[in-house]
Order: sequence, then C-alpha cells, then structure tokens
Amino acid sequence: MYGTPALPPDFVSLPYANPHAPKGGSIILGNTGGFDSLNPFVRKGTAPWQLAFFTHEALMGRSWDEPFTLYGLLAESVEVPEDRAWVEFTLRPTARFSDGSPVTVDDVIFSYDILGSEGHPRYHGLRAQIDSIVQTGPRAVRMTFNAENRELALLAGMRPILSKAQWEGRDFANAALADIPLGSGPYSVTDYQAGRQVTLTRNPDYWGKDVPFRRGTHNIDQIKLDFYGDANVLFEAFKAGAISALREFNAETWATQYDFPAVHRGDVVKSTFTHQKPSGMTGFVMNTRRAPFDDIRVREAMIAAFNFEYINETLTGGAQPRITSYFSNSPLAMTHGPAEGHVAELLTPFKDSLPMGAMEGYALPVSDGSARNRRGIRHAMKALQEAGYSAQGGIMRDTNGKPLSFRILMSKGSTENMAIAELYIQALKRLGVEAIVEAVDDAQFVARNAEFDFDMAIFRRALSLSPGNEQRYYWGSEAADQQGSRNLMGVKSPAIDAMIDTMVNATTTQDFIAATRALDRLLTAGRYVVPFWQFTQDRIAHIAEMKYPDHVPLYGDGPNYMPEVWWIEAGQ
Repeated sequence: MYGTPALPPDFVSLPYANPHAPKGGSIILGNTGGFDSLNPFVRKGTAPWQLAFFTHEALMGRSWDEPFTLYGLLAESVEVPEDRAWVEFTLRPTARFSDGSPVTVDDVIFSYDILGSEGHPRYHGLRAQIDSIVQTGPRAVRMTFNAENRELALLAGMRPILSKAQWEGRDFANAALADIPLGSGPYSVTDYQAGRQVTLTRNPDYWGKDVPFRRGTHNIDQIKLDFYGDANVLFEAFKAGAISALREFNAETWATQYDFPAVHRGDVVKSTFTHQKPSGMTGFVMNTRRAPFDDIRVREAMIAAFNFEYINETLTGGAQPRITSYFSNSPLAMTHGPAEGHVAELLTPFKDSLPMGAMEGYALPVSDGSARNRRGIRHAMKALQEAGYSAQGGIMRDTNGKPLSFRILMSKGSTENMAIAELYIQALKRLGVEAIVEAVDDAQFVARNAEFDFDMAIFRRALSLSPGNEQRYYWGSEAADQQGSRNLMGVKSPAIDAMIDTMVNATTTQDFIAATRALDRLLTAGRYVVPFWQFTQDRIAHIAEMKYPDHVPLYGDGPNYMPEVWWIEAGQ
C-alpha cells in the first residue's frame, strides 16, 4: 500500500515460518458450540471458522509480519498502474484445486461474481466497486475499478477462489451441509460428524508446497476440530488430554488454573507471544437502532456504571489493561486530550455534529476499584437524568413512567463473559436499571447478530495495523441497515464515513495515520461499546510435541498462526 515490501523477490519463506520444519503428525483442536454448514463463504448457517484459512486460497497472501503487504499465492505476478485504476493478476501454471483440476481464469471470474452476489455480504462491497473482470491472457485476469480507492488493488487479491465446475447449476447460497466447497488450500475436509467433529487432512500433493509464501507452513498432516458445549467443558477436555492446544484469553486463569498434572510433567507447555497489533474492541455493544441506546446520554451512563477496575481485579487479578480506544496499543490510536494538527483539520468540518468529547478529548471513566463504585454510579445517574430519566421507588423510569430495562444477548459458550455480565447487572441494579442476560446457542447468536435483533450484546472486533475498506462494513452508514453486516451498533455518521474515505485514499503514511486516529476518536467518543480489557500477550497451552519458530510475527498469534507455522516434533 505504501513503500515497498519488506521481503525481496527471491525470498525463501516468510520470516516467521521454518522452511525446514518436518511434516507429519496430527492434532485435535476444540471449538465451542456446533456447526450446521461447511461453507464459510455464505450467510446461511454456521461453519467452523478455521475452514476459510486452511481449505481455500486467494490470488495473494498476507504476511503477518508487516501491514499492508501481500505476496503472490495463486498469482505468480501482479501489475498495477500508478493510479491503481486496475489490477492484473497472472495465475501460476501449477495452481490446482484439491481434486487436481487446474485453477483457471474462469474460476477467478466466477468466484468474484458469485461471492459478490450470492456470497456472504462481506464480499459484496468489493464486487460493487469492480467495473469489469476480463481475461487478458491464457492465465491473466484484469479487474478494472469504478471507484477511486487505492486499497482495492490489494483487496482484489484477497478473495477465496472457488471451482466454477463444482457450482454450475447448483444453489451456492443455500447449499446443503454435504456440499463442501472445493478449494486449492493445503487441507481439505475428509470427514465430519454433523455438529460434532470435522477432520482436515493435508493434501500430500498440494500444489503450492514449494511456493516461497508457503514454505514451512501447514506442516501437520491431520487437524481434527472437536466441538464442545461451552468453554468449561472444553477446558476440562484439554486437561484430560483430549485436545492438543488451547488459546487462553484470561491472565488470571492462565496464572492459576494451568497447574494440572500434565503441566507439571512437562507434557503440556505454556507459551506466550507478545504482539504489536491494535487492541480492537471487546465489550458490550449497544444497538443504537432502538431505545434506549439511541440516546448517547444513556450509553454514557452504561459505560459509567461498568465498574471496570473492580471487575478486572475480580476476574483477571487486575493483570490485563483496559481497552482505551479501538486502536489502542498501536501507533494508530487516538492521542489523549484535544484533537490537534491534521486530526483536528479532518474533524473540524463536522464539529457541529460530533459526539461529546471528540474534539475536546474523551477518556473512559476510572473507578476507585471498590465494589460500590460511587463515583461511577453518580456519573451514570447524572447522565440518565439529563436524558429524562428519574428514579421512582428504586426504579429508573422515563418521562412516561416506563422502567429502563434491556436484555444482553450472549452465547452460552462463554463463561467469562457471563461472569462479567453478572457483575455488571449488580451495578445496574443500584441505578434502578434492570438488565437480563439472554443466553442462546451459537447458531442463534450469529443469526440474531445478523438481523440486529438485540438491545445489548457481547462484541469482539479485531482490528489490524492496516485498516481499510472493511471499516465501511464495520461502521459505515450504508452497512448500518444491511443485515449481516458487522456494524452491530448501527452507527450512521457522515464524519466516520469521511474518515474512512480519507484513510483508504491516503497516499502517505502520515495522512493514513491521521485519518485513522480521527476515526478512532469518533468511534470511542460515540460511546457505542462498554469496553473490557485488552490482550497485550497471546497465550497458548499445547502439548510438548507441538513446536513453533523463534520469530514471532508483528501480529503475534492470529487465527491461523497456530497451527499454520507449527509442527510436530516426533520423539518428544
């Protein structure tokens, strides 16, 4: 996107992969909930999230050791003009689907068309910005854009490629569980038990094993995904040796609960990885499409009533710092205090419509750490009074006498989030506010999120050091009314739309950072989410046979870091 890639044209492997890693072995990983689909590219159903990373590939691949840089995968070369009005990819002649059939230009054109029309809504935005996709040579395809957007040339290289022959005359969007999309990736689904287990087997004839981008990756022969009812059951299965590796997100649990016999024997190893990625946002998201959260003063009260310091000490031993903004823990984060310099220049045209504190400076409230949180409750009470609420008989009511109450939508599988909610509900009771947890299974949780059918819900949005067009899908005005989009809070803001436009069209690093910091201010000051804590370290407990390279990527542990570059060392 800016400058030149860090790796030379003749690089041997990605810096965080071991090109000499041995192949072989098998592992079992655990997921909570279940699945009713093996097609991760459509809106219908719930598919195991790992599939998209291991069974399918795109024209280009992303290095997790540098932002805004792609390297050739299915494509052996890429060409763009100075203005990036189009991009042309040339396929590798050796690229093959897992059934041995070649990946062709027809497959590429078909994939972009069907994903852009019948695929998950996250694919529609890019296709709408592509004016034409045409074959320009035996293995070459050119995509011409209808919008000025410098990131489109990168995004165009990152869509999964499907087999046209598999789906001709068939219903892609409503495919049955048994209709597993054919991919070109290192693994394919070789067995499954509906809702319970999926087996991924490495293709010994995988076409890309010698491509530099793939050397030292996907070393494990078989990966089984087992599904458990909730996180507690999954953890017990790991302790019993039924699972090979487990990611742990709670520092207190990591410090106190991983002392079972297998750890003492050395059969299980605790590994930590420090990363430099943004915190993203984890917390309770408020749906501004419906009352009472259409009022920023009510949202302000909900944030003030959340006794972070006490909850953090109770559940994590105070070991994890709070998320202070969407891009905190990175150079893209908003600065404290009033907006200055280029950030202020970008925000000034919208100053009359900005949320409270966007220009002047906004910071999350801090409690004294006690259970009662008197300061936070007073703050919340004042905000609710300004919104027209009053306490009557110990119950907070609006001007019509209606009690202030709402439901918190959660997935049954998350015990930690349940514990957070319980402590939060106790604080809200002191305000005279009734909050009720509505725990549903994973499939219902996904469906209701897609339909924006909630008051408040548990929320996690991971963000990268290279934010771009996906930000429109996260918080753009157009996405607010598009069911299935990830704009769960329903924000519609011309200022946010403008910051995203400026960010994706920036031609210098300085302009890009300023626009992202301005966006971070708007999202944080908009008070759309009650933030939890951030994860500055990644934690993975795993069997001793599982090994990984010494070099940790810039992004640390991502969804496919383990097991993508890990391997099994026999004889351990």
